[in-house]
Amino acid sequence: MKSFIKIIFALLFLFGFLSQSTAQGINNLTFGTDSTLEIVTWNIEWFPKNGNNTADSVAKIIKALDADVIGFQEIDDTTLLKQVVNNLPGYKIHIAKGRFGGLVYINKTNSVFAKKVYKIYDSPTYYNALPRAPLVMELLYKGEEYVVINNHYKCCGDGSLDLSNSSDEEARRYEASTLIKAYIDSNFATSKVLVIGDLNDILTDSYQHNVFRMFYEDAENYKFADEAVAKSPSTEWSYPSWPSHLDHILITNEIFDDFELPKSTCQTIKVDEYMKGGFSSYDKYVSDHRPVGLKLASPKTSTGKVEITQPKIEVYPNPTNELIWIKNLPANSNITLFDLMGKNLDFDSAKANGNVSISINGNSGIYFLKINSASSNQIIKVFKL
Repeated sequence: MKSFIKIIFALLFLFGFLSQSTAQGINNLTFGTDSTLEIVTWNIEWFPKNGNNTADSVAKIIKALDADVIGFQEIDDTTLLKQVVNNLPGYKIHIAKGRFGGLVYINKTNSVFAKKVYKIYDSPTYYNALPRAPLVMELLYKGEEYVVINNHYKCCGDGSLDLSNSSDEEARRYEASTLIKAYIDSNFATSKVLVIGDLNDILTDSYQHNVFRMFYEDAENYKFADEAVAKSPSTEWSYPSWPSHLDHILITNEIFDDFELPKSTCQTIKVDEYMKGGFSSYDKYVSDHRPVGLKLASPKTSTGKVEITQPKIEVYPNPTNELIWIKNLPANSNITLFDLMGKNLDFDSAKANGNVSISINGNSGIYFLKINSASSNQIIKVFKL
């Protein structure tokens, strides 16, 4: 009898050991890398849906994801989210002033510089299509400029698009997409743009009822980075409760080549698989939406090599009291100067011995020189004493 009891205890111990050894925790969750730009969209279902339990879980998830930029939707308590972010070293939170639609950004300060964060279409004229004004972040990452537009479209509907009815939910989302595309075409026609968010509709609807068809009609300039996810089995979707895939990342053609690189990918981040209790626990303490993330490589980070076809541009002295010189400036270069707020500044310039001098007339601080030419596109940080 004693031998039998010993065997039972041994089996119970072994079962417990195996369970612990195979269980995953939030600390095992990974996403961000040093060689890619990570943009994540995440609806946290009116944060915090379970008080401090939600706040604690979200803090752990943000740290584990290690993403460069996260665009949140459905933030209810901004004070608590600020506390969460402020307690995470190396992150900054961005909340636009005025009418608040639950949209927030955070970014890693050691990899991303947020030049501007502002709302668009924020007037009663657009409330029907865009009840939550889209939140734009213009950012710098490794000298490259990107524009991210965070959205939360109107929910619900019957799956049928009725453009003759302005109250039809699908028609409202169709109009929202039309407005977003018009804004990009008018303001960022040659920029690297990402449209992210809970867009509350699926990509795989028929053409007749597809609220995103204006992007598909312009496939030369727009692509949904998460389209493969939308066409995958439901286990890969962002909204398991329905189930459906509602959270999307749209990219413009300036990003297409980078997205094709081996290190680039777009996926639903199944955080629930790293929580005890699985999705039911995630749904109870965090959200009913999973985050969707894009990893974006560049030729430089993908190959580990930099093609140099001309001498490197040099700026000196840096720091400077006022006057700086630019050496090895490519022919027919266009130079712009802007401050930390992204405001373009006037400056005086002159040429001597093949070099160009720039006089910074502003106060002490950090400035940026943007140099564009047929062979070069650089942003150089300048410190004025």
